[in-house]
Amino acid sequence: MTKIVNHWIGGKTAEGASGTYGPVTNPATGEVTTKVAFASVEEVDAAVAAAKEAFLSWGQSSLATRTSILFRFRALLDAHRDEIAELITAEHGKVHSDALGEVARGLEIVDLACGISVQLKGELSTQVASRVDVASIRQPLGVVAGITPFNFPAMVPMWMFPLAIACGNTFVLKPSEKDPSASIRLAELLAEAGLPDGVFNVVHGDKVAVDRLLEHPDVKAVSFVGSTPIARYIHTTASANGKRVQALGGAKNHMLVLPDADLDAAADAAVSAAYGSAGERCMAISAVVAVGAIGDELVEKIRERAEKIKIGPGDDPTSEMGPLITKAHRDKVASYVAGAADEGAEVVLDGTGYTVDGHEDGHWIGISLLDRVPTSAKAYQDEIFGPVLCVLRTETYEEALEIVNSSPFGNGTAIFTRDGGAARRFQLEVEAGMVGVNVPIPVPVGYHSFGGWKDSLFGDHHIYGNDGTHFYTRGKVVTTRWPDPADAPTGVDLGFPRNH
Repeated sequence: MTKIVNHWIGGKTAEGASGTYGPVTNPATGEVTTKVAFASVEEVDAAVAAAKEAFLSWGQSSLATRTSILFRFRALLDAHRDEIAELITAEHGKVHSDALGEVARGLEIVDLACGISVQLKGELSTQVASRVDVASIRQPLGVVAGITPFNFPAMVPMWMFPLAIACGNTFVLKPSEKDPSASIRLAELLAEAGLPDGVFNVVHGDKVAVDRLLEHPDVKAVSFVGSTPIARYIHTTASANGKRVQALGGAKNHMLVLPDADLDAAADAAVSAAYGSAGERCMAISAVVAVGAIGDELVEKIRERAEKIKIGPGDDPTSEMGPLITKAHRDKVASYVAGAADEGAEVVLDGTGYTVDGHEDGHWIGISLLDRVPTSAKAYQDEIFGPVLCVLRTETYEEALEIVNSSPFGNGTAIFTRDGGAARRFQLEVEAGMVGVNVPIPVPVGYHSFGGWKDSLFGDHHIYGNDGTHFYTRGKVVTTRWPDPADAPTGVDLGFPRNH
């Protein structure tokens, strides 16, 4: 019997009522294993209504109450991390170790939320005038929504909802319809931890559900992670409806390798960052820029390492890379490799014909490595979101920097060098939101914020860290004057000296 994934509204499972379902496949086999209910406008409205009702009490709850629930949730999440990783592998396809790593990075933000009391402290200035004090405080927004992608079905939602609910908001999550089960398991664990009904809700679906969240008058803010065209649409639409928006878009992350770099370390990093999680991550390195005469040696070192990667089902402990999420995505990724030579690139490795014995219907693709890629090639210009690495050649650091800064994306970037001065100059001159120095994937730890520049971010706030706390709260300034007790009316003596 095919598994059915329903919504989670008001603290319990809500069976899909629209009659519309989407298929969820096992990427390793191509088999449809699950159907996910798609929400109607009315079902989205029911989730928002449940969140709005819950906010009446949750928004007034104490910080101690919120954090104690989050501490219990953290313990449950830690205890069930293998189970959640298995759900991710079954629907996304990534290998179990990658799925476990995703849960671990989500736990970092839960940790941050557990200590939210420090971030929510206000400010006080006394005696700004005679007997006048001014205080700045932060308060929750109300109902907030998250719209998340398929590539990290547990981690990206946890970039959002732990901070949102710790700040006193209630939350409606619209996860990817391609791998929805992890989000429901998170909802169940939150309920087990004691989260009140309606504080966290999950609705599945497509554009119908998304558009209703963007226009619903009771949704005060929207967080999004996904492609740049959709991020732009989310930002434009939600902003037009008066909502606060953080919309993280796509990327084309570059790694500069200077002539003095440790080439073995750089090759290790390039292979890990380009092909880990089958390249389906917005912080993947998809373009290596080799500076000077090191290009041939670096490409050879990358090729040697890439050819050794074992590709197979994510639940096989010997697999190092799994399949892509859908057949359509696999075919799109392959098209970039097929057209690369005609656009002037040298195809060093072509993984488009790869299959796995016994799993021929899976969404398989092997490792592809393209060298001497011109900046005019589609394989360079587009976010491929697959295991395809482009290598570009330049003679100087200045040329390499110009390539990076000319990209419309500005998510993450990295430089590999032994020269501290060159690294310092790069981190100041490069136009990207996250920079790694001899670190290929510079995803910030939970207490620093994640976000890019240019077409990689729409909105004023990065996600999680201090920016996350600010996004999910709004400031209020209170100016207070109290009369001095010594000024009390004649006949009432409170024992205060009249010496002012």
